[in-house]
Amino acid sequence: MNLSKSLVTAPSWVPASGHALRLAGVHFDAVRIGGYLGEEVAYDLMAFTGFQAGPIVREATRERNVYFLLAPGTAAAFSWPAPTRALYGGGRSESYVGIPAFGGTTWPLGWRSLPTLEDPFVEGELLHQAVESALR
Repeated sequence: MNLSKSLVTAPSWVPASGHALRLAGVHFDAVRIGGYLGEEVAYDLMAFTGFQAGPIVREATRERNVYFLLAPGTAAAFSWPAPTRALYGGGRSESYVGIPAFGGTTWPLGWRSLPTLEDPFVEGELLHQAVESALR
């Protein structure tokens, strides 16, 4: 995790303990990428940013999805290739993302990269480029 620029207090959308569902498009947009591809994109993004990529959440069950949290209103600006899925407000259906607390028991969710004051969200353009590169 990126602890060198950690927040003193968690953003309001991060629960104090355990984990909670948050509506995408309100506090953040999200891009979901499953399995190995999600892990590959997360690693590439973190390596490129010096392990200061912004908030990335991963789940340890089912498809082992990785969620990249972008600033609200960002995800719709890009055409996300399959198998990625953008989750944001304004669509025909609501999408919720599981958000873990910063500490304690949060299984099956965990932070791959934390939000920080300097990097409160994943940069949309950079994530889009990382996804396109990984799919080549």
